[in-house]
Amino acid sequence: MFELPVATAIYCSLVGIVFLCSWLYYDRRDHARFEQERRQTTFHCIRCDRIYTARGAPALCPCPRCGHENSHLRF
Repeated sequence: MFELPVATAIYCSLVGIVFLCSWLYYDRRDHARFEQERRQTTFHCIRCDRIYTARGAPALCPCPRCGHENSHLRF
């Protein structure tokens, strides 16, 4: 059907494409997980004067010490 050099070139190209697609998929997935873990919002409790963080970007978050809901810091 194909001569050996042509079949080898096609096989190597297909293997290369599979590795490239796998690399791109896992790189994007890991980057999204890292960004989600890295993003934190800083809060300052006006009741007990504690500074704390929460993952993501919530507008309000209760203080871990006293439970008072505070809005995020704006710089």
